[in-house]
Amino acid sequence: MHFHKEIKPIVTFSLFFLVPIIFLIFHFQTSFNPLTFLHPFFESKANLENDFCDYSNGKWVWDASFDGWYTEKCRFLDPGFQCRKNGRNDTRFLHWRWKPHGCDLPQFNAKEMLERSRNKRIVFVGDSIGRNQWESFVCMLSTNISNPSNIYEQFGNPISKHRGFLSMVFKDYNLTVEYYRAPQIVVVDRFPPRNMSFGVVRGAIRVDKLPRFASRWAGADVLVLNSGHWWNIDKTLKLGHYFQVGQAINETMDIKEAFQRSMDTIKSWALNNPKFSKSHIFLRSYAPSHFINGTWETHGTCAFESDPYDDTKNFQPESWTNQIVASTIKDMRNHGMRASVLNVTYMTEFRKDGHPSAHREPGMPPRAPEDCSHWCLPGVPDAWNELLYANLLSFGSDEATTL
Repeated sequence: MHFHKEIKPIVTFSLFFLVPIIFLIFHFQTSFNPLTFLHPFFESKANLENDFCDYSNGKWVWDASFDGWYTEKCRFLDPGFQCRKNGRNDTRFLHWRWKPHGCDLPQFNAKEMLERSRNKRIVFVGDSIGRNQWESFVCMLSTNISNPSNIYEQFGNPISKHRGFLSMVFKDYNLTVEYYRAPQIVVVDRFPPRNMSFGVVRGAIRVDKLPRFASRWAGADVLVLNSGHWWNIDKTLKLGHYFQVGQAINETMDIKEAFQRSMDTIKSWALNNPKFSKSHIFLRSYAPSHFINGTWETHGTCAFESDPYDDTKNFQPESWTNQIVASTIKDMRNHGMRASVLNVTYMTEFRKDGHPSAHREPGMPPRAPEDCSHWCLPGVPDAWNELLYANLLSFGSDEATTL
């Protein structure tokens, strides 16, 4: 099974031979290699969010009548995500809707989502792309609130705060929608430059320890975690950030083992915390970037991209983190948890047109790298939240009025 399509168990002799042949033909005819997305979880439902529809498998369709669930005037948006305000002139990126194959994606209904979320907590944890999604979700819900003063940050913090956490209160519904910055989910200790006892070790990623504010994640009715963009060589080992287990820094542990251990830490913590007995837990899959002819560091570009890819020929190999995420979710489900992959990888890979590119926050120097990792808002993360909404609706027919 891969993150893009649910593969059912092969039940007939003929299908046993036919399916591999089809994949091989596809492999040799395009540069997009579906074999890289095959995971050894054929009987798992980690990626199938209900019995009738895999919402993550579909295509983008043009809808001239749709230009987003909200506008850039939403007061909860970071300046860096307000692409049109920052000079982007085209609006085509706003008119694409995600359409699953073989079924319909439930239309997002802010009023219904708010009613189902009454007296609850929805928590997003992760990196700045997770914040992208959180801001999108807050703006989507805010469209049903007539009095702006009835949405406020619980502790009086401005939306410009980027460290720690933010908690938006929807007063009419006694709902909080919270974001916690934790780019690698686990604790990252950075050592002061004067501390030379560690040699080249400038920091420690503590793969067996969660941040101190993880205690606030516990008890969330919906918990959406993401990581991935910080789990690469450039942002870990090349910076002198090595991995730590217990009190010992391990300079030989590779990044895949470290990420696996981090996911094991999340899994163990959730399974052993009674506050999660009724929670819905999502691990969001990797959201692809679209740096063309380079990277962030080497001035890759996504400028002048106004439409999604129309096929998969230019897709990048799927992030190795996705397989570990799928395995983690499978284990959590096998232990009776309501846990799912929020699978956005395939749908997002098409959207080379959705990034800020050169239309970043005001004050950036002229030679600053283009941003082909984050997303304009309104934009692609809204579709991720449509999937989140649809998956929450699909949980349990006996939960008609609440999450």
